[in-house]
Amino acid sequence: MNAEPTTPSPDTSTNVPGPDAVADAEKREDHLVTTLHSLALPDGAMDYTATTGTVVLREEPEGEEYGRGTAYAELFSVSYLAQGTGDQERPVVFAFNGGPGASTVWLHLGLLGPRRVDSGDAGAPAAPPHHLLDNHETILRQADLVVVDAMTTGYSRPVPGAKSDRHHGLAADRDLMASFVIDWLTRNQRWTSPLFLAGESYGTTRASAVAARLMDRYYVAIAGIALISPVLDFGTIRFAEGNDRPYVHYLPTYAAIAHAHGKHEGRLLQDVVDEAEAFAEQEYPALLAAGARLAPEQKQEAAARIGALIGVDPDWVQRADLRVEHLAFLAELLRDQGLLTGRIDGRFTAPVGDGNTAQMETDASIDQLAPSYTATINQYLRRELDFTSDVVYEIMSGRVHPWSYQDFENRSVEVASDLARLLRKSPHTKVLVSHGYHDAATPFHASEHVLAQLAIPREDYTERIRTEYYEAGHMMYCHEPSRLALSQHLAEFVTGEEPSAIETPADDS
Repeated sequence: MNAEPTTPSPDTSTNVPGPDAVADAEKREDHLVTTLHSLALPDGAMDYTATTGTVVLREEPEGEEYGRGTAYAELFSVSYLAQGTGDQERPVVFAFNGGPGASTVWLHLGLLGPRRVDSGDAGAPAAPPHHLLDNHETILRQADLVVVDAMTTGYSRPVPGAKSDRHHGLAADRDLMASFVIDWLTRNQRWTSPLFLAGESYGTTRASAVAARLMDRYYVAIAGIALISPVLDFGTIRFAEGNDRPYVHYLPTYAAIAHAHGKHEGRLLQDVVDEAEAFAEQEYPALLAAGARLAPEQKQEAAARIGALIGVDPDWVQRADLRVEHLAFLAELLRDQGLLTGRIDGRFTAPVGDGNTAQMETDASIDQLAPSYTATINQYLRRELDFTSDVVYEIMSGRVHPWSYQDFENRSVEVASDLARLLRKSPHTKVLVSHGYHDAATPFHASEHVLAQLAIPREDYTERIRTEYYEAGHMMYCHEPSRLALSQHLAEFVTGEEPSAIETPADDS
């Protein structure tokens, strides 16, 4: 659920609504419903409340982000608070997805919440009618949970007369989310609770920027940031003329996806990944840099090596000038079987419409997973959380585009510098990084590279950043062994427990 940078949108923050619109906005009130629930766990029942709905955010007249001033946004969230803990210092996890344009339904019902969607997995997506299950691994066991939707996703909207595109950009979105966190802490009297942010995909871009903003602007130190399928520097994943970095960083992911489809028969996934990473880090950059200086026999040999690693015809690799773009690879890998490979999760496939298509036509993984999320979130909010709205719940919205990166003109969009600055400023902040081997949206090797280059002491890199890998894709929690493993890793991360061995059921997929 990650999009590449687009042309910066104009700055619309100076648009002034008319007096009638201002009056309507000031009449807006919070629309919140609180319900009581109980989750049966192996060690006993856990009672909790869910507060669902929209809160009106206001800004002070001078334009600061928080204060009792002019209403400018209504953000939708669900806050889960465990009952009977008697502890106002219990950790709180704020979670959001990315896109830009994705609501937080994915982390909410896929991984973190007390109820989870039965989505199925690659090769066996769930058929309607779609259902929710109790989530015995919910993070609510260890921390209270707040899932919040970014502007123009879910039910989040501007107040009447305000412009939604004011918040459609990295900096504005960062400030809006930071304001929401400050507002929530104040309303719920939770200023002394350890705070965690959990983001997925562009949500990791958001989480890093928001965490830095909270520290820089408000001196609020985040206890930990969970980066699930991260992208911290778009230059590592954006295919553009003259930028060879994505070709290098995607290659290990291509090899992993090829393994998932039987292209490395008899070999372990880890062995294939290790070989591909060694090639990507040592030989591949030099081959690309050589360009026309590469002798024909050298280029032919390199194409044969790459083709063997990623499971495609070496002649196709040679015609691509050794540079394999990801949408082209996803169309080529299983072309002889008449199948396209998924981008969000390369384990998924779908029949191809045009057998000669140059690029992946549609994302099989999103197409096969999204319907179960759409059906269950709409039913869940109304039937179990008692929240209704005439507004469409946008699980994925293209209305946020163009997304503004106006602060990054003539340079790569990145938040690695924000994350590094935060870690230098806040000595107790820790980071959990979660990668899916088969994720062709945010490849794991790109994230490894960016994290290794953070401007922090080496001991901080080794002691404060924990990295985990899963045999699935971007939304690794649709794969049951990966969901169980990631849930345990998150629990350990929030509680500060030492990593432990994980026993998961055999994967027969």
